[in-house]
Amino acid sequence: MMFRNARNLSTHVAALVHPDLDPASYTMLLMVANEGPLRGMDLAGRTGLDKSTVSRQIATLVDLELLERAPDPDDGRARRIQLSDLGRERLERVRAERRKHLHGQFASWSTQDLADLARLLGKLNQTS
Repeated sequence: MMFRNARNLSTHVAALVHPDLDPASYTMLLMVANEGPLRGMDLAGRTGLDKSTVSRQIATLVDLELLERAPDPDDGRARRIQLSDLGRERLERVRAERRKHLHGQFASWSTQDLADLARLLGKLNQTS
């Protein structure tokens, strides 16, 4: 149930960022937002996806004007991808809405319940 809800939430949030954005590309957009400018091959390595899949997703995100390509300062022949101004604005708006929603969901939880959840999620993430 938890994973189904997470998948449904990802689909919903991706659509809030852009109606044509799929959850997999949304995940990639988040990675670029969190990591900063990256080369396509770096994204492929971090996601475990092949270069052609990552390249298609990057092209889609650029076409949706959520990402942009920029020169790589370390290699004049290479390009990095980074959030566009539109991508940054849309992600900030969606993240603010999600924070507000989560705050409402957890408002009635005790401090101990929240601490237990954080501890158990940390434990779950260590075993993955």
